[in-house]
Amino acid sequence: MTSLPELGRIEVLNLREVWSNEPKIFTPWLAKNLSALGQAMGIELELETQEAPVGSFSLDLLARIAETNRTVIIENQLAPTDHDHLGKLLTYAGGFDANVVVWVAQSFRDEHKQALDWLNQHTDDETEFFGVVVEAYKIDGSIPAPHFNVVVAPNEWRRETLGSIRGRKASDRNMKYKQFFQKLIDRLRAENFTKVRKAQPQNWYMFSVGHADRIRYGVNFTNDNFISVHVYIDHTDRNWNKDVFNKLYEHKDSIEAKISETLEWEKKDETRFSRIAIRHPGSIDEDDQTLNELQDWVFDKLLSLQQAFGSKLKELDKIT
Repeated sequence: MTSLPELGRIEVLNLREVWSNEPKIFTPWLAKNLSALGQAMGIELELETQEAPVGSFSLDLLARIAETNRTVIIENQLAPTDHDHLGKLLTYAGGFDANVVVWVAQSFRDEHKQALDWLNQHTDDETEFFGVVVEAYKIDGSIPAPHFNVVVAPNEWRRETLGSIRGRKASDRNMKYKQFFQKLIDRLRAENFTKVRKAQPQNWYMFSVGHADRIRYGVNFTNDNFISVHVYIDHTDRNWNKDVFNKLYEHKDSIEAKISETLEWEKKDETRFSRIAIRHPGSIDEDDQTLNELQDWVFDKLLSLQQAFGSKLKELDKIT
């Protein structure tokens, strides 16, 4: 008989058990372990200075990206994110003319994740914002092990170009995505559908419904040569997502009648998010005329979804 493996038990630690003091212990520790943070972010960091002065304030860590010499500021807190640190982060970003802004915290409130996402969408391509959760674990009484979890970041292509570690540039395919979505965004802005201004070289896009960013309209090119337009429900609370989906499903017939489409109602009990989608054959590799037709289809369906779902989504988005 094959013997079964013996596995340890992971214990999540209180951060204060590992780093009892933020400025005196955690910040110096992080300064000596920037490689672990950089690895989680996909970039190589080099320390410049600790407690760098900005007027009457001081930045926790000032660093640079190896090989590119771009300025990185890092502000940390062993607590959930708060408005005070968000204000300091922006002050330090301006004071050092930062290219990369990193906020390390015990956890991120939804409104602060949304703020960093908004900054990534609306600032120029030379400025990047990261939100990183710091965690600590033990396995069967081992010494504590740190873990960094990136919860807010620029999209994957921008992270690659940011570090330039491998010297990659955006592929022609990525640039086709960017051109496709830039034209779409410009059209949607003219209809007051979104306030987003710039597209990124990625195969998907999300447009907020309300202020909490828990329900969004989405578009993405799939791996099986389809393009999907959908309502995407993804709160940190899984039960909230399923409850919202169920409330929308109660109006399935009237919603589909308004949009003149049979929708794909994907509750997805096995995952946190839920989705309501329309799909159409197509890929970014089509010729220009076909891509223009695809864009017309996406544009029309997004406006149709807004008309069919709009008032219900805004009501549900206010439920806490």
